[in-house]
Amino acid sequence: MMLRGGTAAIALLAAGAAHADKAADTLRVAFTKELESVDSYFNSAREGVVLQRAIWDGLLYADPQTGEYKGNLATEWNWVDDTTLELKLREGVKFHDGSDFTADDVVYTVNFVADEANGAVTQRNVNWMDHAEKLDDYTVRIITKEPFPAALEYLSGPVSMYPSDYYEEAGPSGMGLKPVGTGPYKAVSVEPGKHFVLERNEDYFDGPKGQPTIGKVDIRTIPDVNTQMAEIFSGQLDLIWQVPSDQAERLAEMGQFTVANESTMRVGYLSMDAAGRSNPDNPFTKLEVRQAVNYAIDRQTIVKELLKGKSTTIDTACFPSQFGCVQDVTEYPYDPEKARELLAEAGYPDGFTTEFYAYRDREYAEAISSYLNAVGITTDFKMLQYSALRDLNMKGEVPISFQTWGSFSINDASAMVSQFFKHGELDDARDDEVLAELDIADSSIDPETRTEHYGIALQRIADQAYWAPLFSYNTNYVFTKEVAYTPTPDEVLRFHTATWN
Repeated sequence: MMLRGGTAAIALLAAGAAHADKAADTLRVAFTKELESVDSYFNSAREGVVLQRAIWDGLLYADPQTGEYKGNLATEWNWVDDTTLELKLREGVKFHDGSDFTADDVVYTVNFVADEANGAVTQRNVNWMDHAEKLDDYTVRIITKEPFPAALEYLSGPVSMYPSDYYEEAGPSGMGLKPVGTGPYKAVSVEPGKHFVLERNEDYFDGPKGQPTIGKVDIRTIPDVNTQMAEIFSGQLDLIWQVPSDQAERLAEMGQFTVANESTMRVGYLSMDAAGRSNPDNPFTKLEVRQAVNYAIDRQTIVKELLKGKSTTIDTACFPSQFGCVQDVTEYPYDPEKARELLAEAGYPDGFTTEFYAYRDREYAEAISSYLNAVGITTDFKMLQYSALRDLNMKGEVPISFQTWGSFSINDASAMVSQFFKHGELDDARDDEVLAELDIADSSIDPETRTEHYGIALQRIADQAYWAPLFSYNTNYVFTKEVAYTPTPDEVLRFHTATWN
């Protein structure tokens, strides 16, 4: 297994460990996953979120520790009515290409991404907006399709502002190759999926993110964690993250690196084709089979032995801290005998064979696969790239898969449960009752009403076992002693807060 290989790699490299030289003022970082596009509206990967927060800005900013909303590209905001948000924009801000940030950029960005025909990858992040209107050069209104109380959360997260003239000409493909934003770092080199170089924006405005300190960030995609460790030992990298727990523990014991563990909003879950999209007769259309899957997985042991750190088991189709993520739902404790009984009731006394997909964390996926095999659900395990599995999911060709979702670090249940259970391309349940409850929860301006209807939806999802919620993630960050960095619990690697010791 990879864990053993990582241990061996550490042992071989320990004697020759070297620290990077900060003289070049360049923070060298590794990404594990290949990013399909740097344009933040045309990828849904965590690496994309990291680059988004470095290169672009939102109208608002959410303090990662307190959750307080602060003015960013907007300095004031107020609701004119239930569907009209008026914002005063910060004056004197320039994009990386030297153009001025004005209301025209907000209007163009919002109107472009809110139009479903333009194909923003994560529609849930933008389809709550109907359009934007310019009142004057530094005053805009965003009109929502219906009351959307989570608007400020989204405007402080995935909704970044783009330069109108440049984006109209370059489009998503051009923005992916030559990104232009207002953020603390400029992208000066992009080799798609492989190599990204950022430089400090010397003209960055005085906003809530603070001024960047490190002059350059050099990011390479290195899929193999053992190679990443070899490079941080040899002084070719300064920071790696998402390091598996066993390797992180051993690196910490050596005392040559700083190892920081922090919780994240990412959760792991099994999604099952209850709607029969892959095959109307697939076993997961049967409630007893889906319940059996839930009973088959020993989530506590997976967390204890593999994830470790600040991870916990979860029972709901959202992250516990998210507003509306009601916890009091039907739970499925580990009970393999109960799982076998349910399979027999469903007409599978001898079990069945199914394709089982995953895109990350092979050791977690293999453990889950083993638990399924043990109760009679024989898995034909297929490990794909994220974009490939997402495309199969959107086409409805996946019977069961191990997935994760970080909600773009949006602390609202709409960013998760509504993303996957409102009859979109990634909804494997297609439950009209769930949809109706989420429609109420997403649009009500009364917090108690929102919580009530999210709770009803989450209870039905649990009762029908549409998912098998598994665990929350944590992230291990490993960096040299020359680097000072404090991770935040939202899984956003913020280069602008890193400094040299």
